[in-house]
Amino acid sequence: MAANMYRVGDYVYFENSSSNPYLIRRIEELNKTANGNVEAKVVCLFRRRDISSNLNGLADSNAREFEEESKQPTLSEQQRHQLKHRELFLSRQFESLPATHIRGKCNVTLLNETDILVGYLEKEDCFFYSLVFDPVQKTLLADQGEIRVGSKYQADIPDKLADVKLDERNQQKLETKVWDPDNPLSDRQIDQFLVVARAVGTFARALDCSSSIRQPSLHMSAAAASRDITLFHAMDTLQKNGYDLAKAMTTLVPQGGPVLCRDEMEEWSASEAMLFEEALEKYGKDFNDIRQDFLPWKSLASIVQFYYMWKTTDRYIQQKRLKAAEADSKLKQVYIPTYTKPNPNQIVSMGSKPGVNGAAGFQKGLNCESCHTSQSAQWYAWGPPNMQCRLCASCWIYWKKYGGLKTPTQLEGATRTGNEAPLRGHLTRQEVQGLSPFASSAGRAKLLAKNRQTFILQTTKLTRIARRVCRDILQPRRAARRPYAPINANTIKAECVIRLPKASKTPLKIQPTARPTLCTIVTELAVQAPLKLKAPRGTPTPINRNQLNQSRGSANLLGKRPFENVGGGLQYSANGRLFTSGMRTTSQSVIKRQKVNPSDAPNPVVFVATKDTRALRKALTQAEMRRAARKPHLPVRVKVPIPVRPLAVPTLSTSTLEPIVLED
Repeated sequence: MAANMYRVGDYVYFENSSSNPYLIRRIEELNKTANGNVEAKVVCLFRRRDISSNLNGLADSNAREFEEESKQPTLSEQQRHQLKHRELFLSRQFESLPATHIRGKCNVTLLNETDILVGYLEKEDCFFYSLVFDPVQKTLLADQGEIRVGSKYQADIPDKLADVKLDERNQQKLETKVWDPDNPLSDRQIDQFLVVARAVGTFARALDCSSSIRQPSLHMSAAAASRDITLFHAMDTLQKNGYDLAKAMTTLVPQGGPVLCRDEMEEWSASEAMLFEEALEKYGKDFNDIRQDFLPWKSLASIVQFYYMWKTTDRYIQQKRLKAAEADSKLKQVYIPTYTKPNPNQIVSMGSKPGVNGAAGFQKGLNCESCHTSQSAQWYAWGPPNMQCRLCASCWIYWKKYGGLKTPTQLEGATRTGNEAPLRGHLTRQEVQGLSPFASSAGRAKLLAKNRQTFILQTTKLTRIARRVCRDILQPRRAARRPYAPINANTIKAECVIRLPKASKTPLKIQPTARPTLCTIVTELAVQAPLKLKAPRGTPTPINRNQLNQSRGSANLLGKRPFENVGGGLQYSANGRLFTSGMRTTSQSVIKRQKVNPSDAPNPVVFVATKDTRALRKALTQAEMRRAARKPHLPVRVKVPIPVRPLAVPTLSTSTLEPIVLED
């Protein structure tokens, strides 16, 4: 019952997404809406994953300085990694959230020099903060409300001097004595002198025009003259005159008139006091922000003095009563039952057999992304959906509460929701291609618009050896044709450990292949086939001028050739001449050249086939074309076809002088 009861001032977990970590907030108010629901006005606290990389660098430098000053014990890399999950950043941003989204309590404290950082890792739901984050200005500042405890702030008390020993310290650097309790005056004489000082202060305010406007009545002037500033001036006057009452009376009323002593309460105008009350309502006791945003013409010392004097006025008591009445009308606490609905990221139902890795249709051989365990009563999907990463039950709870994994991984940065630009090493393939000098600006924009997820599988030397040793189990060709089918890596590893000692006696014939670098290949390809994204405007050119448009009759279904191609490979026109490259038959159709779309191209370098290239393709058989497509790095041997000589057509003589003889 007490665990589910939430009060004002508690630090709680809020859930705004089923896959993201909890939000950590501090409850400021509990309000009941018109429809009967309860909303919580909360103060936002941010994690390291919520701020930019530049601010994370500032937080790291601040943490190093704290460890050096407080002399913290040496931490391991994993402890440093987990300690970043316990660090929060306070803010002054408020928001309203439904109280039904609360998922539990946590403890947040201000980091002190006397704290041991490892102690936060030993406690559950325990966080700390030392910096304040401004979401608007994107800045990190040190919190001004820290408790200054330690050798850096505490005074060193020297030993008491002996009666016969002289004080060798520099007297100018020591404090000034303002009151001697062993003075010759009695308490009654001192009180009488203070009454005289108040009377002089009241008379001085009656003579001052500005004071008469602010305190128009005698009662208000007497009250202002009875403040501490008048008493301090009277006691200082006694100290300077050696506690001689006659000399002190003369000092209170010099030749020019009575001395007027006014404090900050009298110096401030009514409009300045209203501004201060408005700023105090917004910022609290953060006097630096009050001075910066509301009262820049006042000094920080003046604002602090006015605050403590303002607390003694009736105005402060009146506001305190109003706040107490408002607090009585608001909710003090609210009961939120334990959230028991299943998480949508569950990939194994609770009713299935526990402890089985890969139950409920999930791929086998996948371990927890954080602790690398293979057995858990419950599994949760984590990270990008196409990566098929998952967490066990304990690591999922750690992820939801602390916003990270127990061990650092490369995929943890991919789950962050940041607006900062990624480094070049984390760019996708399309983004890297967009930065290529061989791609145009229009092509870069279209290439960068792609959102396909790309990853690189970097194999080790042992993995490459296992492919050859366990070829019968792995079946690499079959696995290449079915990349979606899972491979039991544990079985292959176990078999490789058994076969490797026997196979080491007969060394494998692995010939290192000298391959050029990627930059060299791209440069050569760009020189040989420059990028042509747009076809020149003009009359459309057919892709293949000699290709006939086959009819869609039943003859084509039976594999018969059209009439024009029955007699052979050459075609003649009606006048007996060969078709030239600029002529086409009636059965040929004009096919427009396809324009290359850079957004569909997998690479920024596009190869446009020429007339000679298309002619060489015709010389290849289907088997050779498939072999070249599977192994594009091997050269293709093309047999250039012998050009067919055109048949000699008898030419008619143009001369008609000889007689024509007709023989029977």
